[in-house]
Amino acid sequence: MNIKEAASRLGISARAIRFYEEKGLILPAKQSNNGYRTYTENDIWRLQTIAALREIGMSLQDITHALGEIDQGNQQRLEEYLELQQAVMYAQWIELKRMMDTTQRMIDLNRQDGPLDVSHLHDLADSARRLREARQNWHDRWNYDTQAAIHDQRVQAADSVSTGQFVSEERLPSDGAFHISDEHEVSHPHHNAGHSTPSKSKDTVQSSFYLYHNYDEALEQTAHWISPALGEKGLDIGTGTGNLAGKLLQHGADMTAIDQSREMLRRCRTKYPEMHVKLGNFLALPFTDHSFDFVVSSFAFHHLSPDQQLLALQEMQRVLTLRGRIGLTDLMFVDAAHREAYVREAELSGNEEQLRALRDRHFPLLGELCGWLEQQGYVTKHVRHNELLHTLLAVPLR
Repeated sequence: MNIKEAASRLGISARAIRFYEEKGLILPAKQSNNGYRTYTENDIWRLQTIAALREIGMSLQDITHALGEIDQGNQQRLEEYLELQQAVMYAQWIELKRMMDTTQRMIDLNRQDGPLDVSHLHDLADSARRLREARQNWHDRWNYDTQAAIHDQRVQAADSVSTGQFVSEERLPSDGAFHISDEHEVSHPHHNAGHSTPSKSKDTVQSSFYLYHNYDEALEQTAHWISPALGEKGLDIGTGTGNLAGKLLQHGADMTAIDQSREMLRRCRTKYPEMHVKLGNFLALPFTDHSFDFVVSSFAFHHLSPDQQLLALQEMQRVLTLRGRIGLTDLMFVDAAHREAYVREAELSGNEEQLRALRDRHFPLLGELCGWLEQQGYVTKHVRHNELLHTLLAVPLR
């Protein structure tokens, strides 16, 4: 076919075809006698593929990479590009919904009796802007792609030892611990169900903080509390290599696992080939409303800022069914006083590594989390595994 015939068959312009040629996406043969381009069936198929990827908003750079994966027969890599594009579209859709909600609230304010207080409109706009920025500003500062290969060894090594201090996880070596030589007061790990205040048992010891101490215990607790019925649909956010999702899969749940790290997900796929695995993150879950019977997450929520944590909770609600439940396992402070005491202890000990970890992460306040969930109509319970690690369950009352 010549270019006009190719354009007519595909329903696109000859100019568009020339543009794709200029970008190196297709390389049609040229006739030796006149230099005119000749388009084969393979060229037509390639142009159709380009048009399809452009239709979903994929950039030319990503299309180039996607075509390379297609040429090599790498279906998994192609799927990752498509999932990334889908995640972008979900983020845009969620943001549009939020803008529509804000606009409706402005309309409702304008309809109220009496003079309009314009400052209320400004407050709404500022709130919407802050949340939009929170959604857009998250990035993986810890580079979990590089940690995927040793992740399971790290968590198991850290889970096998006792602890009292902590450091930032990106500084952990492969044995899962960063050893601290200072002597200081620590709290012994203990269980504490319900809403009671933590108690401290003080000893002077030489210790280290292990981010994943009580790891298996906490995951088992989460799976036990969720207790999925056979075939229930569950979502694990920030799944890593799928350890929590795998436990729920063994309980009979139909599990979907998402993570922003390709390498973590590749290992998850290898370990659990029957699991649905998808690229994504807390702030724009790439699923339609009311898709899951429960949502869980472990050791991931603290990577979000406070504003982002609120967005994440709203996203969990969006994808849950009306009776859907939430299970969160993470490092948390019980309340503001607990956090202040912890920071003060770190400052007094002069432990810069500990202070840096406190600055880099946003360990939520358990009391605030429970309060927000209860305002949304959930009943909550929680158990404490050690100084900071808690498992929280939220079940709707309706």
